[in-house]
Amino acid sequence: MKAGVMKNDALLLMTAMIWGFAFVAQRVGMRFIGPFTYNAVRFALGAVSLLPLLYWRRTRGRQIRSSVRLRMRVGLVAGAFLFIAASLQQIGIVYTTAGKAGFITTLYVVLVPLFGIAVRRGTGIAGWVGVLLAVSGLYLLSVREGFTVSPGDLLVLASAVFWALHVLLIDLYGRYVDSIELSIIQFALCSVLCAVTALGFEDPGLQGILTAAVPILYGGLFSVGIAYTLQVVAQKHAPPSHAAILLSLEGAFAALGGWLLIGEVLDPRSLVGCVLMFAGMLASQWQVITGSKKSLTPSVQDP
Repeated sequence: MKAGVMKNDALLLMTAMIWGFAFVAQRVGMRFIGPFTYNAVRFALGAVSLLPLLYWRRTRGRQIRSSVRLRMRVGLVAGAFLFIAASLQQIGIVYTTAGKAGFITTLYVVLVPLFGIAVRRGTGIAGWVGVLLAVSGLYLLSVREGFTVSPGDLLVLASAVFWALHVLLIDLYGRYVDSIELSIIQFALCSVLCAVTALGFEDPGLQGILTAAVPILYGGLFSVGIAYTLQVVAQKHAPPSHAAILLSLEGAFAALGGWLLIGEVLDPRSLVGCVLMFAGMLASQWQVITGSKKSLTPSVQDP
């Protein structure tokens, strides 16, 4: 394997690890502040952290030039989807584990090709196999005796739907605007919407924010700023097959982080469910892995 490929794979693996461990930060942050307050601060930090990268790209003439109207239109719609997805996920994490939330969130990898049918993207047999495996895994992971499902799992599952819609939106219109500018606009809008909601339903005191400073900084600077930058750099040269597999490891890192840092343990049934879900993600990306189709999933910003 060429050294360049190994370097890019390492960057993608690091991105997946940072995003996976971010679920732990989100869980810990909820001990001190509300979900909307947490998201408001971390997405504001995320937007600010991307400004140096935007400046660097502009000084080298690498940004995509587009009209202000188009940038704002795409950015505002993407920001609205991001607000819904991130809010559902953050509230759901209060009632479930970091590992389960990580695997359920990454269902967007399976949902994107499925939803792509509506915009004439289509999906093959591998895509439907992926859906079957993922649904089976989700059943083992979340459905318990009496056919009951944790409210947290349901909320995170709903967030996966909006993450998938967000990815489709970026795939359809993101090529016409600069990716960094688009990210800053959508992160800023998400932050504002979360802040307004927090003022209405929470008590976003400064003391709580300061107490939750470490998980907030991780979620804003590492999960958004650093991980996003690593992803942009790595995917310029990494084979799509490598990106599809390595970024799908996010759920596994979430489970690992939950176990190492906050003592969360998945029972054997849940572990089997995670394995089936991961297999479903790989199956849904089979055409990408075999090099016969472009991936629709690399641009989403998870937690």
